[in-house]
Amino acid sequence: MQTDTPWSTLPAREHLLAAAVDAAGAPVLDVVVPVYNEEKDLEPCVLRLHDHLTRTFPYPFRITVADNASTDRTPQVADRLAAVIPQVRSYRLEEKGRGRALRTVWSHSDSPVLAYMDVDLSTDLNALLPLVAPLISGHSDLAIGSRLSRSSRVVRGSKREFISRSYNLILRSSLSARFSDAQCGFKAIRREVAERLLPMVEDTGWFFDTEMLVLAERAGLRIHEVPVDWVDDPDSTVHIVRTATDDLKGVWRVGRALATGALPLDRLARPFGDDPRDRGVPGVPGGLARQLVGFCVVGALSTLVYLALYSLFRLGAGPQIANGAALLVSAVANTAANRRLTFGVRGRGGSVRHQAQGLVVFAIGLALTSGSLAALDTASGSPSHGTELAVLIAANLAATVLRFLLFRAWVFPDRRTDHPGARPGAAHAPRDAR
Repeated sequence: MQTDTPWSTLPAREHLLAAAVDAAGAPVLDVVVPVYNEEKDLEPCVLRLHDHLTRTFPYPFRITVADNASTDRTPQVADRLAAVIPQVRSYRLEEKGRGRALRTVWSHSDSPVLAYMDVDLSTDLNALLPLVAPLISGHSDLAIGSRLSRSSRVVRGSKREFISRSYNLILRSSLSARFSDAQCGFKAIRREVAERLLPMVEDTGWFFDTEMLVLAERAGLRIHEVPVDWVDDPDSTVHIVRTATDDLKGVWRVGRALATGALPLDRLARPFGDDPRDRGVPGVPGGLARQLVGFCVVGALSTLVYLALYSLFRLGAGPQIANGAALLVSAVANTAANRRLTFGVRGRGGSVRHQAQGLVVFAIGLALTSGSLAALDTASGSPSHGTELAVLIAANLAATVLRFLLFRAWVFPDRRTDHPGARPGAAHAPRDAR
């Protein structure tokens, strides 16, 4: 294939990658076009895409038509294009589902960068090279087109605009997603990332994109966003109500799995290169500054929960019983929150042991706070409720410092010294990935 850009003018890192891939006989980029009953639009789409890539893309490429069990002449059109154009191939699936098509084709592709776009080509193709360039260079792990960026130019009806923005608002509020546009049909991923990520994605339909992005983001993978120009296809066959319902079900399923630690995200946690977040704070072992911030946030919330529970239990019990019950409930929640947020331990492995050790720490805190109440009662006889709370706050501050030291040194110790070659920031990955 002739390209407009000579190999010698490419950056050294990209030149070596492309040369190695070219020597192996595999294209650098594989663009998948999933289709269902698109006999009219498929040929113009593929011809336009092929022409654009031939003129602008400086590496070998492939276009794969993924037919989702079409019932019209789409398979015949795809086969004819594959027979005429060397860079085009067709792939037939006997079941519907965009996610199923992408997972199948991407899993069998030999290209180092995998992409997909909708057959209507609503997205301006000039955004394709900016989309995949960070993946070719190795800077990013995934890339998405965004219609919600300030610099994007979008033409679509108010109904679809409202649905899109509402859906992304739901993702931000429920799953803490930071990417801006989950459902734009214009995405790319590095093959080695896809090999680890796709087996964890359950959805086979339209929610596939969202689930893939949420898991990647939670695992700390780098997601590159590209503003796109996008024109709505008025003849789109997407069923908006059914798709929205399935998406909300998917949000609930993924949110529940993340909350319970059912997903082994440590298998994805930045295993693909050097990330500045893995280096910790210079001169501070194990990212002490980051752990202190996380511990303080969890501790502040736990203290509020503890005080509220103490005041509630105090209505029907004495101060010692109320203090013990409130501290027990808040301690279990505190250990779980610190395990996940402060010390970065994911998955269920070791959770029972961590809670047992956390209860020992709780017992020490109970002795400290109960001793403070006993001393107050001995000194003043019948202290007011406000005085009890003030003493408990001071005792809890002391117990908090002790709790952090015990958590860091005993419950969630930094294991990196046991493995001299281990990557910084991955202290707990081996035991959760077993």
